[in-house]
Amino acid sequence: MTPTKVTSNKVLVRSFARTMARVFLVRPVLPPLLLLGCCCAPAHATSLPVIDAATLVLPWGDAVVALVQGLSALLTPMLVAGLAAALARFGGPLRLLVTDALVERLVRNATDYALNAVAGAVRGRRLTVSVGSAVIARAVQRALDQAPAWLIRAAGGGEGVAEKVFRSLPLEAAATAGNTLEPALERALGQGTARGSRKAV
Repeated sequence: MTPTKVTSNKVLVRSFARTMARVFLVRPVLPPLLLLGCCCAPAHATSLPVIDAATLVLPWGDAVVALVQGLSALLTPMLVAGLAAALARFGGPLRLLVTDALVERLVRNATDYALNAVAGAVRGRRLTVSVGSAVIARAVQRALDQAPAWLIRAAGGGEGVAEKVFRSLPLEAAATAGNTLEPALERALGQGTARGSRKAV
């Protein structure tokens, strides 16, 4: 056998391991074990129960525990996959329902604000063409100022919000999209001439 050269690094690691073994294993564990062995020995020995040769002892508790652990190991990934599939299946329609509800709430709140902010507008009464146009413009401006950009995009932009507010208002019979909605868009978004040129093309 050839002697091996021991570096100082190996000596340091070995001494550290011995010290840790003494501190964490020998000192805290050995005295309680000795105490347990010395003090808790029974004073009188009892005989073991006699096992009949015809009886068969089956440790069924251990088998049940092992079976449950195995089944849980198999079923847990399947349950997680099933939940992920259900989330993927219902996540899209659920997101659409929530977004639609938020858009309708945005339109309702912006319309309520505009009805209170425009002079001559009274909730529940028919609005004239000029008052209706002013209410639509104010509602669109309020929605653009207060709502998050993703909600405005979901509503169809400023034009989509204006169309939804136009449909929700009680307007007089003479009100049309041309004489009520277009001036409101011009006032709120400054898009009157651009929309006209797009329609002409």
